[in-house]
Amino acid sequence: MKFIHSSRSAFQPIMGAAFLTACANCSNENAFEPGLLFLMFSHRPTTKTCNPGRKILASPLPNDHSPIRARVLHQILFLVRNANSRLSVLVIGAGVNGLTTALKLLQHGAQVTILADKFAPQVTSVVAGALWEWPPAVCGSHHHKTSLARSKVWSALSYPVFSSLASNPRTGVFLRPVTFYFKNNLEESPLELSKIAEFCDKVEGFRRDPGLIAKNGVNASLGLKDAYRFIAPMVDTDVYMSWLLEQVRALGCRIVERHLQGSLAENEHRLRENYSADWIVNCSGLGARELACDNVYPLRGALVRLHNNIGLAEAHCVSHQSGDANPSFVFILPRGRDRILVGGLAEENEWDLDLTLDHPSVRQMWSHCLEFLPALKRAKLDETEPVRVGLRPVRPHNVRLEIEPNTRIIHNYGHGGSGVTFSWGCASEIAELVLSSSEIPEVELNQFATSGQLS
Repeated sequence: MKFIHSSRSAFQPIMGAAFLTACANCSNENAFEPGLLFLMFSHRPTTKTCNPGRKILASPLPNDHSPIRARVLHQILFLVRNANSRLSVLVIGAGVNGLTTALKLLQHGAQVTILADKFAPQVTSVVAGALWEWPPAVCGSHHHKTSLARSKVWSALSYPVFSSLASNPRTGVFLRPVTFYFKNNLEESPLELSKIAEFCDKVEGFRRDPGLIAKNGVNASLGLKDAYRFIAPMVDTDVYMSWLLEQVRALGCRIVERHLQGSLAENEHRLRENYSADWIVNCSGLGARELACDNVYPLRGALVRLHNNIGLAEAHCVSHQSGDANPSFVFILPRGRDRILVGGLAEENEWDLDLTLDHPSVRQMWSHCLEFLPALKRAKLDETEPVRVGLRPVRPHNVRLEIEPNTRIIHNYGHGGSGVTFSWGCASEIAELVLSSSEIPEVELNQFATSGQLS
């Protein structure tokens, strides 16, 4: 894009009609420089071609006759002129996948509206244990071969993003050791050995060591035989979900609180017209039962909350075994700076959220964890909120991330107990699907967001 002004002396005061005429002659539709409207850049008063990706030093805004002021006004006109032509996406759902998808799209310069009937803390994502795991997760919700293959890609993409976020305390992301324990030597489990080979070089600090069982104070009478540990992202979802919402708002996301009913496919054109959307991304979780007419069912989970007065600094897990009639498994981890979460449950098609410490499933789960790690007996119960219960959204075989045929609807739901782990990987895949339909300039997040560093 070439500017009409070639020097400070030759440049005439910008008059409305002349400026509009000059900008109308601009042929570069992608000449939007996001930071220019927020920072006043230095400008060399010579004939030049715009470079949207160029970084230049900030300087005070020159007088009204300066070419830089014309450039600023040009950018304002660009936004006005292209407001209806920039790619627009309607994201349905405000759980961790809805917000992360919205944030990823906003980073790439898309216009995004989030439509949801519930926001944190009323969403399942807040209840999540939110420990990064290599699939399948400890709750055992994904075992289908196709699902696992895609899930591993998403998990691998998410790990470095969360690792980067952990450097910013405002995100609520922590990097801490986690140890997984096994009832048999790993040589007796080809699937576990295969799993280790897949991810051990994708994480920090991987170490297999049966000696971790005694070192970590695990009850020796349980007869555990093997263990490995690595450094994993652990997310304080109360903090993280608020941070995500803060980020999308900082990037200009429109937030609409509304309950949708009926099939998205049947209502696609009306929704896209009402929200001026080129694409709809369905991150509705269990809501996809109605919105996508799909067989999505809950896998109920519960976590007991304790004060971390015992100095627990790492997580401990024993996975739920496929086919095991006992719905509980061992899931113990430090949450944030001062809490411990103890779980967990994996109860299919259970919708009731009204569980307390006296509920048989919770009582059995709690007893199992106390037996596993006796040090928990010294931890004080969080009397204000002793138990959190949530419904993981699960499909019979796999996560659904795909474009619905003959529509502009992308589905992204059915993550089970791995919504946080998959979130950045799924968001990246959706961004590729959406952005491949239109060339739009990528926005550097650090020009807008108030905190954090994303990739």
